[in-house]
Amino acid sequence: MWRVYNCTLYNLPKVTFSVNGNSITIEVLHGSNFKKWREDFLFAMELADVHVALYENKPASLVETSTAIEMARFAAWEKSNMICLLSMKRSIQEHLKSSLPVDCTTKEMMEVLMARNRVSSNADVGTLIQVLFNMKYNMGVGGVRDYILRMLDLQTKLKILGIIIPDAIMVHQALNTLPPEFGMIKTSFNTQDETWSINDLIAKVVAKEEKLKKEGGIMPWLPPVLALRKVRGSNFVLVEELILPMVHLTVRVIRKRPLRRIMTAASSVRREVTRKRTT
Repeated sequence: MWRVYNCTLYNLPKVTFSVNGNSITIEVLHGSNFKKWREDFLFAMELADVHVALYENKPASLVETSTAIEMARFAAWEKSNMICLLSMKRSIQEHLKSSLPVDCTTKEMMEVLMARNRVSSNADVGTLIQVLFNMKYNMGVGGVRDYILRMLDLQTKLKILGIIIPDAIMVHQALNTLPPEFGMIKTSFNTQDETWSINDLIAKVVAKEEKLKKEGGIMPWLPPVLALRKVRGSNFVLVEELILPMVHLTVRVIRKRPLRRIMTAASSVRREVTRKRTT
C-alpha cells in the first residue's frame, strides 16, 4: 500500500516521500529543471507501481453491469491518479501551481507541464554539439574510457534528435581532444589506412593510460595552483590559473621543486598580479 507522509522540503530543491518505509526523492520543479524533475517523478511512480494514470486515460465509469476486471481496473487507475496528482503538487514550487488546471487527470497534467516546458529541438542540438566539440580530456581526472563514453552519450542524444555523427568522426574528435601524452597513438592512427572502431580506440587509449600511470606520467590530483614558467633573467611568471593543473608545464615545474615551494611562489605571483591590477 502506498502512503505519502513526512514530506520534507530541504534547502536543496528536492522533496522526499516516505513510501511504506522506503524514501523516494524527487527534485522539485522550479522552472528550468523539467527534464530532471520528470525523470525523477516517473521513476518514483513506477517504483511504487502507481504509474497507470500517467499513461492511460480514465476508464469508463462503472455501471451495474461492470465486470470484476473492469472494476479492478477502474479502482487501480483511480488510486494511481490520486497519488500521482498529490505527488505532482507536492513536488512543484508554489509559484508554478497557480496557472495549472485544477480538475484534470494525471496524464492531462503531465501534458500541460510538457507543453509549458517544451524546448526547441534546435536549441537542444546546438547545445549538445557545442558541448561535444568543446570537450577536452584532463589527464588524471576520471579516466579516458569514461571520457570517450561521455562523448558517445552526446552522439546518441544527437542521433535521437535527427543529427547523425558517424563513428569515424567520433574517433577523429576523440583523438584530437586527447593531450600530448597520447601523441604516439595519434601518429599511429594518422599513418595507417585502416579505420579504427570506437572499441578499438578505447582499447588503445586505455592501455596507453595504464602504461602512463605505471611510468608516473600522470600526476595525482593536486590543489589548484598557478601554472608557472621560467623566463630568462626573471622569476616565475604567471601563465594562467588552472582548476586542475595537469598540463605538462605545471607537471615539470612540480617535479623540479617541492609542492610547498611551488605554492609559495604561486601565492607571491597572485599578490603581485593583484597589486598591479589595483594600481
